[in-house]
Amino acid sequence: MVKIDNIELPDFPLLLAPMEDVSDPPFRALCKENGADVVYTEFISSEGLIRDAAKSVIKLDIYEKERPVGIQIFGANMDSMLRSIEIVEKTKPDIIDINFGCPVKKVVSKGAGAGILKDIDLMVKLTEAMVKHTDLPVTVKTRLGWDHDSIRIVEVAERLQDVGIKAISIHGRTRAQMYKGSADWKPIAEVKNNPRMHIPVFGNGDVDSPEKAMEMRDKYGLDGAMIGRASIGYPWFFNEVKHFFKTGEHLQKPTIAERVEVARRHLQMSIDWKGEHLGVVETRRHYTNYFKGIPHFKEYRLKLVTSDDPNDVFNAFNEIESKFGDARIPEIG
Repeated sequence: MVKIDNIELPDFPLLLAPMEDVSDPPFRALCKENGADVVYTEFISSEGLIRDAAKSVIKLDIYEKERPVGIQIFGANMDSMLRSIEIVEKTKPDIIDINFGCPVKKVVSKGAGAGILKDIDLMVKLTEAMVKHTDLPVTVKTRLGWDHDSIRIVEVAERLQDVGIKAISIHGRTRAQMYKGSADWKPIAEVKNNPRMHIPVFGNGDVDSPEKAMEMRDKYGLDGAMIGRASIGYPWFFNEVKHFFKTGEHLQKPTIAERVEVARRHLQMSIDWKGEHLGVVETRRHYTNYFKGIPHFKEYRLKLVTSDDPNDVFNAFNEIESKFGDARIPEIG
């Protein structure tokens, strides 16, 4: 069993990574249904929260069926981060997560996200103040370092633990790498193998198959895996990993009809939550993976990703279901 403070999780839990414009309530609900043990919100700007910006505030929506759920916030200003904790606490999440890993320029340029990796002392000071400002467990998601020459993740993780965080998730790339190249899990294993570490250490980056998750567990000895891109448009991934752990065999892939049904539910939940326009537009990013590998699918894909009318999208789902039914997407390789 793995514990984040008093939150009990199964052995080697699978966590849904916080992903901008992806990890919203509809998608989190689907991942939870399909085996995710902990889910995190999209990252939320502390500056947006304290200014009551609509785009930030709506991301605070969490639901009982998601628990345990973490709300992730980012920022580099001490006052703003502490004030944002007070706002976040009112929504009663199970965990507050600090984003020290986002590599995008608009975040980094303000010293937030992975930008703070250039000032480890500030990173630790900010974390300590946030831990002291709440009774909720605080966790951190970060990267190996700013670049290859400044990787100090073993020291950083230990210092963050010593000021009170209850778990750490580490993406196996530096900020300089962005999402290029391969994730390096060896430094994450060094954090886990540090005899002074006693909090859970979760690995993130390139876990795109059950075999990779097993490698992270068995070869690198990590406490769990945080799943990001592999789950987009494919919430079944979590259960596939768990089935592989139990049996050593791959769970049968969902039929095309089953994919349609989940995509249909996903779209309807998105419309119910954020309205017709945004519901349609922001669910598009998932369709490539929902229907990846179906031969002769171009005409349907165009309908799914170009129509602004939800009825047209639902009709396209019906056409796909009628044409392909219980067929399965051919395995590649």
